[in-house]
Formats: sequence, C-alpha cells, structure tokens
Amino acid sequence: MIMRPPTAAALQAQCDTFNAVCSVGSPVIVRMDCGDQVSTVTRSSAEVLSGHSAVIWLKNISGCYLLDRVTVSEEAY
Repeated sequence: MIMRPPTAAALQAQCDTFNAVCSVGSPVIVRMDCGDQVSTVTRSSAEVLSGHSAVIWLKNISGCYLLDRVTVSEEAY
C-alpha cells in the first residue's frame, strides 16, 4: 500500500488542533532525534512549513520540530 503525504488541509487541521490546546509559552515535551524526551516551552504557534510538515518552534532548541514529536506537558493543566 502506498502512503500518501497528508493534504495541506490535514496539516492545517493538525496545527489548529494543537494551537487550540497549547498557546505560545506553554510547557511541552519534545522527543528528540536521539529518542530523548526534553521539557521545553513553545515559542511559536504551530504552523505548516513549506506546505509539507506541521511544525512548531521551541525554546532553546535549534530549528523546528514536527508536531508528531511534541506533546503538551501535564504542567500546562
């Protein structure tokens, strides 16, 4: 079965859902490339990057990370 990339609408919906529960400055946990989990905070709203990936920018982390790797920390509640 061939995996199709997500549509622009699906990516935007993923960002909208994340942004509805997580504002800029909220605590989150990101799964790094090496598998480690790091606590940080958001420094942007989630956005669609170049039409192909739902991402977010995080404090003290270089570059952006896929939303699939970011979860809202329980500290946010």
